[in-house]
Amino acid sequence: MRRKLSTAVLMAASELSVVQPKPTAHDLYTGRDPSRVKIFDTTLRDGEQSPGCSLNSEEKLVVAQQLAKLGVDVIEAGFPVASPDDFQAVQKIAKTVGNLEDPPIICGLARATKNDISVCHDAIKYAKF
Repeated sequence: MRRKLSTAVLMAASELSVVQPKPTAHDLYTGRDPSRVKIFDTTLRDGEQSPGCSLNSEEKLVVAQQLAKLGVDVIEAGFPVASPDDFQAVQKIAKTVGNLEDPPIICGLARATKNDISVCHDAIKYAKF
């Protein structure tokens, strides 16, 4: 039974077409393989949801710089509309980490409201990606 199942699985797998993802502008700029598993890190936003964990803008910048050194593809830098300090942190990360030689994509969290999206755009617009 096990052998038949393995053969059936192999036959099905051989019939699947291989997906060749189209490289993004970020892939082309950084020379990264578009078919790799991409890392989307939410430490700077979700991590602050942990009890007792609160980072100021300078601490967030240090963490973002380390995430970039690790080769993280996308850094969710924060929730810019949440507070002036979070806006400043996201903006500072976009201006510095988002403009490194091999930059990650910098994004922020926004709810589906015009104000959230506008504030988020104003914070991340300085990043290359």
